[in-house]
Amino acid sequence: MANQREQNKVRSMTAFGRAEANYASGTAIWELRSVNHRYLEPHFRLPEAARSLETQLRDILRKTLSRGKIELALTLKPISAENTGLEINQPLAQALIQAAKQVASGAEMQPLNPLQVLQWPGVISEPEADPDQQSSTILAAFREALGQLCANREREGAELAKFIEARLMGIEEQVANVRELLPQILEAQREKLRSRLEELQVELDKDRLEQEIVLLAQKADVDEELDRLSAHTSETRRVLAGGGSIGRRLDFLMQEFNREANTLSSKSVVTDTTQAAVELKVLIEQMREQIQNIE
Repeated sequence: MANQREQNKVRSMTAFGRAEANYASGTAIWELRSVNHRYLEPHFRLPEAARSLETQLRDILRKTLSRGKIELALTLKPISAENTGLEINQPLAQALIQAAKQVASGAEMQPLNPLQVLQWPGVISEPEADPDQQSSTILAAFREALGQLCANREREGAELAKFIEARLMGIEEQVANVRELLPQILEAQREKLRSRLEELQVELDKDRLEQEIVLLAQKADVDEELDRLSAHTSETRRVLAGGGSIGRRLDFLMQEFNREANTLSSKSVVTDTTQAAVELKVLIEQMREQIQNIE
């Protein structure tokens, strides 16, 4: 059920995620950055100790995201010196000190420096990283950073959806205005044709005049274009409501919107429809620019 809700969300491709987790000998720090891209294009920057995990990391990423150029950087930071938990081999250190005293008793030598004792092989043992623990920590931190990245993409996606909805409402307003004006526009064109014929003193029989008016009405009639614009508006809302990987589908719809706006412009016979076509193109282009960022 939770997965279904996530699928219904609009996701941006621009986001950032960061997470860190500790293990016995250090800290794993992930930083993830994503920007828009036609396909999923991950770029991993991994230290040598984590190279063997790359295939597994890519598999997790592919199951989570479908598009975007992703920079994924892992830093393995050793724990600080005061927290290293160094273990001193006391018997070996005492043996070294005793041996140094015996040698020094028969010769003129400086007292043994404690640092020299610590530098002797085997006196100090550093805790070694447990490969299994380190790997599990790296993977857990990666999932956390990826989850943060996805949450940020969803938040940005919600804002993009609001932006697109506002433009869809603008398109509906323009379509409604043209529909309301259409009968007046057609009647004005009929009167304009009659006036011109009277000015030119051209006599046309009634049937021919009606044919000319019909042709003019067909040229100025944009009902089909308005219907298709309304249909594209409804389809865009449906796609947004579905969420998930919808960027390519929305981009296709923007092409269809543009097609109808161009046809409306070419059929325009008055300033009102020309202005409406221009406003539609502005709204469509604004949507198209933002849709480039949607997964």
